[in-house]
Amino acid sequence: MTKHGKLFPMAAWAIIIVSCGGGGSSSPEPAPPSAESCTNGMAGGFSCSGIALYKQVSLQTMGGTTGSDIWGWRDTQSGNEYALMGMTTGTAFVDVTAPLNPVFLGSLPTQTVESFWRDIKVYQDHAYIVADNAGAHGMQVFDLTRLRGVTAPQTFSADAVYGDFEEAHNLAINEDTGFAYVVGTDDCGAIENVRAGGLHIIDITTPISPVFAGCYDLTSTHDTQCVVYQGPDADHLGREVCISSNGTGGVEIVDVTDKFAPVSLSAGTYPDLGYTHQGWLTEDHRFFLLGDELDELTFGGPTRIHVFDVSDLDAPVYVFAYEAATVTIDHNLYIVGNRVFQASYTSGLRVLEFGDLANEELMEIAFFDTFPASDAVDFSGAWSVYPFFPSGTIIVGDRSNGLFILSMQ
Repeated sequence: MTKHGKLFPMAAWAIIIVSCGGGGSSSPEPAPPSAESCTNGMAGGFSCSGIALYKQVSLQTMGGTTGSDIWGWRDTQSGNEYALMGMTTGTAFVDVTAPLNPVFLGSLPTQTVESFWRDIKVYQDHAYIVADNAGAHGMQVFDLTRLRGVTAPQTFSADAVYGDFEEAHNLAINEDTGFAYVVGTDDCGAIENVRAGGLHIIDITTPISPVFAGCYDLTSTHDTQCVVYQGPDADHLGREVCISSNGTGGVEIVDVTDKFAPVSLSAGTYPDLGYTHQGWLTEDHRFFLLGDELDELTFGGPTRIHVFDVSDLDAPVYVFAYEAATVTIDHNLYIVGNRVFQASYTSGLRVLEFGDLANEELMEIAFFDTFPASDAVDFSGAWSVYPFFPSGTIIVGDRSNGLFILSMQ
């Protein structure tokens, strides 16, 4: 069953919001008056609703040509916040602590050749970076504390390079356990000459010295989220599990507590599966919201978010597909509290809010179109979003238009 965003009474939203950084409250926080508010549907020449613009930083300013993934880092010593933006040429570092006056601090060049696919995650003040279609790139490790005190753009070098694989498409890090899960590698079950491996597991508890910890090689995985499970399924409470988006294979839940002997718990699919791309758990670990990168292009129709009830990890249940007013391709999404922050390519950033997902209570509340040139059903525009800063600052990486620093209003 599919449907458009369902309107429902606010009184029905009996939800406890657990803080996970900025943007997690159940009612919008006003943007500081210095941000350019969305007025009459526009801010800084960009179409919007409910989102204010601090600043845009161009790819040219950051020394890149095409943007890709984005992540964030908060320095616990200073409280400063930084955008880490992937580009074809490498990774850019931008101090966004004063969001009206972002400072480009420099970049870490690609380890090998330019790549359209670069992914970044953070653990214990270190950035971990992989690239696809980039030869023997491996995983770069960069000590982010080196950004302290930088006043002029620099060209940095990696502090270490993990080389047990060459290319990879993506990675996830479980910050609670200190393990990285790299996917789409040239090993861990990859077919010869096809970068489609499963979970390549790395111990990063000593951040500068990554150590191979195991493989789950039974499935080709595109993206994953790995957590210490704290949901309603008592049989798996406290276990480390990965919920993986497996391309044409749908969703899979894997117990990775034993890194050398991961166990598949279950798998699920859904109607009109194009390419199971990426998803995120709700904070109570009861639901998994998923984006399919090819269903709009293959089957037509509106932008969709697929919702699974995973309260029984051994038997996930497909609940419904939220259908947006847009028809563009969705990419990465993340959840803070009861809000979903979704990068939706040519439609830019979309923000949704949910109540009882079992009753299909999910609706869009705000948006910011980072790519005004087109609403075509293609792969231009917003690649990803990072909504976890304690300040409430939201950063978005656009493939053509660079870094956007935004705020709910």
